[in-house]
Amino acid sequence: MKSLGDMLLNTGPFSEIVLGNTALARAMIESGTEVVASYPGSPTPEIGAALMSVPKERRPYYFEFSTNEKVATEVACGASLNGHPSCVFFKSVGLNVAADSFVQLSLLELGGGLVAILGDDPGANSSQNEQDNRHIARLAYIPVLEPASPAEAYAFYLQAMKLSRKRKMPVILRMTTHVCHGKEKVAFAGWTPRPIGTVPAFDSSAGPSIPLTSRALDMKRRAIARLAEVAQEIDGSPLHELRKGNDPSKGIITAGLPFRSLVDVLEDAAEKPDILKLGVVHPLPKGLVADFLRSHASVKVLEELDDVLEREIKALAFDLGIRTVVVGKTGPEDWIGEYTPDKVAEVLAKTWPSLVPRKSAERASSLVPRPPQMCPGCGHRSAFHAVKQALSKKDITVADIGCHTLGFLPPYNMGEVLLSMGHSTGTAAGLSLFNTTRKVVAFLGDSTFFHAGLPGIVNAVFNNHNLVLVLMENGTTAMTGHQDHAGSGGNANGPAEAIPVRSVLEGLGVKSIREVDTYSQAKLIQMVKEAVAEEGFSVVIARHPCMLKYTREQQRALGYVRKSVNIDQEKCDKLHVCVESFACPSFQRDAEGRVAVSAELCIGDGSCIQTCPAKAIGVKKVQEGGGKA
Repeated sequence: MKSLGDMLLNTGPFSEIVLGNTALARAMIESGTEVVASYPGSPTPEIGAALMSVPKERRPYYFEFSTNEKVATEVACGASLNGHPSCVFFKSVGLNVAADSFVQLSLLELGGGLVAILGDDPGANSSQNEQDNRHIARLAYIPVLEPASPAEAYAFYLQAMKLSRKRKMPVILRMTTHVCHGKEKVAFAGWTPRPIGTVPAFDSSAGPSIPLTSRALDMKRRAIARLAEVAQEIDGSPLHELRKGNDPSKGIITAGLPFRSLVDVLEDAAEKPDILKLGVVHPLPKGLVADFLRSHASVKVLEELDDVLEREIKALAFDLGIRTVVVGKTGPEDWIGEYTPDKVAEVLAKTWPSLVPRKSAERASSLVPRPPQMCPGCGHRSAFHAVKQALSKKDITVADIGCHTLGFLPPYNMGEVLLSMGHSTGTAAGLSLFNTTRKVVAFLGDSTFFHAGLPGIVNAVFNNHNLVLVLMENGTTAMTGHQDHAGSGGNANGPAEAIPVRSVLEGLGVKSIREVDTYSQAKLIQMVKEAVAEEGFSVVIARHPCMLKYTREQQRALGYVRKSVNIDQEKCDKLHVCVESFACPSFQRDAEGRVAVSAELCIGDGSCIQTCPAKAIGVKKVQEGGGKA
């Protein structure tokens, strides 16, 4: 069986069932994309995993995980200015971090071409909001292609890069969670390996590339003109699709995942409206849309999240005097969540009740909610269990982005405010002002420390803010799949010198720094109490490796001994600290209050032993084994 890397490098045409994200990686190779940069974030990190599955010496591209999305955008931009076809990808809210540079891209002459893959997240499956980045595309004068399936993701990327290189402008490929993570059999074309160009192609006379005063206005004029040219070009693009139904009075305009859901919903409908699926959602293909409107008495605009298409289509109809009834969102729930088939059926039923059978429009009852939780053995759990004991109930705690965000949930209740990656120190500083009775404690992960945490720390030192930062260091970017960061000792291309967190803090002028392993709960409690008692800015580095990553690595090693904790039922006094306060999911309580350990979940790390007042928890060996997976 061929590896993923071998499949991606296959020079001949073939078909394979792949994720949408994997299809994108293959498209990059076929299109001759030479430079790819990213910061990991769901729903896009599998693109990076696919690219990294190819050994470094065989890669027909350069790939890196940059320190944040802004830097990744700048790396891709610089490479494109130098003639290299480039790509940058990240999740929806990552565009906020990149925006300062991202909105400038359309002003430049990007000789190599640049495709930006945005992983939007309807339903907020792994994000702090449902941000619709079509708005930013309009702000930045950048075309947007929106695939509806893995096969389209592959085909649309090839077209996006072709368009970008032709017009020397950025192009956005807007992916959403279900398209990124959906699987489909995709027919790939062949490709011819070619060396990456090594002759610098940057030419400042092709600019201007410096947006100063009048130059910036000329650059904007050029960006608007190019977008207008794209608008004419895409009006008859094969990326759009028209599906004829058997009810010519009704039509539906849609794009992306809602189209796939719509097809499912209408499968058994007696009367099927015509469907216009847009492949390019910005700029709007006005001629195509106008013709569709004129040929129908009533048209429904079906789109996830905001009413971006709806507003443009209604404005177009008004400008052209088209009397078609255009129906968009009919209530606040239409703005929220993923447009999966049950949601689409619900939305359609509100507009055309007779179109969708009522049973199809009724959403299935939800399963019992299963809250997210930290993995067995997670050092963050041990840290939160200890920090909670060190603080008073009146103290204020500030969360940040990462696995440790789950500390907000019971029983820890740590982290009461969350804005964005790296915000915690700055927000905590604001909470500390004029605050003489309640200590403020912020949490920050080590990947986020390098991503966006440094400015807040500099500000805390510079302005001598009175707060404690608990820097939770686990050596990886755990939440998105264990990608390396600047302190990990490796990058996407192999070993790299780790940048020590403590050294950075000392270099920034932080005077009060303590370090402790989070499994040493008594020491951590004492250190947090000492830090809270101090005036000014202090840092406690709470360190422990990500145990999910560590355990997986151990399981691949020969001689691996699997362990688990067990409960001595004679010693157990049923105080349930292990279940209610420490809350490792490995502990399970029955109706009589007896506590058992799930052998499938427990990793035998033993961090729970110190939490039991009755000393009823011990470690036992479960089995030996291991070896390369």
